[in-house]
Amino acid sequence: STKKVANNEIANYLTGLAKVHPRWGFDKMMAKAKLDKKIWNHKRVHRIYCEQGLNIRIKPRKRLPSGESKILVQPTRPNVCWSLDFMVDVLQHGGSFRILNVIDDYNREALLIEPRHSLPAFTVTLLLDQLALHRGYPDMIRIDNGTELTSKIFREWAARHNILLHYIQPGKPAQNAFIERFNRTYREEVLDIHWFMNLAEVRYITKEWLNTYNYQRP
Repeated sequence: STKKVANNEIANYLTGLAKVHPRWGFDKMMAKAKLDKKIWNHKRVHRIYCEQGLNIRIKPRKRLPSGESKILVQPTRPNVCWSLDFMVDVLQHGGSFRILNVIDDYNREALLIEPRHSLPAFTVTLLLDQLALHRGYPDMIRIDNGTELTSKIFREWAARHNILLHYIQPGKPAQNAFIERFNRTYREEVLDIHWFMNLAEVRYITKEWLNTYNYQRP
């Protein structure tokens, strides 16, 4: 029947999205369907979503210790504030590597994801200079208190370019919540579902994912 064919079309669409984006939930899939001009009833799509077993179990939130509440303000234009952070992962042979992530707080655009075996302060400043060639320098960079970011090299680099360094309080990652949320998405959708042979493979897969994240993600 026509209804059965339509249900099969919805099921195929949803399972196809789930294969490409295994961490997307129903809301994100429904938003993508609207972007793709799919005129489907919301309740009907949700029913089929559940029938296909695509529900993603949401981990319960941990109770945070009480403390001083600080508002993380979203800028009203690009290049007001970038957030920067590091991640760590391992290759198939067991060797570890680090990843430098940089986003613009204005719209959470991922400006840079750079995997390397080592990321000392000098290398970080060179990568940010390369980024600034086509992006310009930000007014401020929000960072934690890692040794690379509190080093004399990094602080003098920021001063030369009139960049305010906003260091979050030690042990308060929520004060850098924009990039912490980005790190979680990158880990769930890239690092956790691939077993990398080398850094070239990390860069290739990351580049493909980054295009989707910045330009296609609902």
